[in-house]
Amino acid sequence: MSTPFAKPRSFQFAFQAAVLSVISSAALLPLGAIAQNASPQKPQAQPVESTKPNALESSVFSISGGQRLMSEATTAVSQQNYDLAVTKLQDARQVFNQLSNFYQELTTSFSGIDNRISDSHRRKALQTAQLRDEATYQLAVVYRAKNQPELAVPLLIQLIRSQAPTRDLGQQAYQQLFELGFVDAQYVRPSAATP
Repeated sequence: MSTPFAKPRSFQFAFQAAVLSVISSAALLPLGAIAQNASPQKPQAQPVESTKPNALESSVFSISGGQRLMSEATTAVSQQNYDLAVTKLQDARQVFNQLSNFYQELTTSFSGIDNRISDSHRRKALQTAQLRDEATYQLAVVYRAKNQPELAVPLLIQLIRSQAPTRDLGQQAYQQLFELGFVDAQYVRPSAATP
């Protein structure tokens, strides 16, 4: 038994209906309003509606979206749901990596054209790269908790290359490698007070 479906309207029919609707609504306007709109007047400046600069903030593909993924991963870890934590951290890492790359491309595109915009995108590229590295570190730690050091080691090495062993996150990554037994020499960052 088949159910009869209404035949879909063609685009041309829908367009004609829309035009007729506009024409018929114009016919309901008082003649004075039509004449007033038809008379030449000085164009008045209309306020321009600003587009929402944060339209992507509710999307996953944004800094706040990536941070939400990291927060969800933290919740999953506290519930010892490591598989969910891995998924959330991998997603966050990918989002931050893509954002960092895109902001870097915008930085390059505006360099020498508008340095204010170029600097703004450079700061965003650095911020998202740092967030990517934080997600990477957390992912490596979760792999350690899952007893999967073979998955943690490459991430920790990537972190050291990105952060350098002299920065906090790079030093923490190297410490993880030392604890795993992947490296046998412990690194202690020299303090600034040492001559």
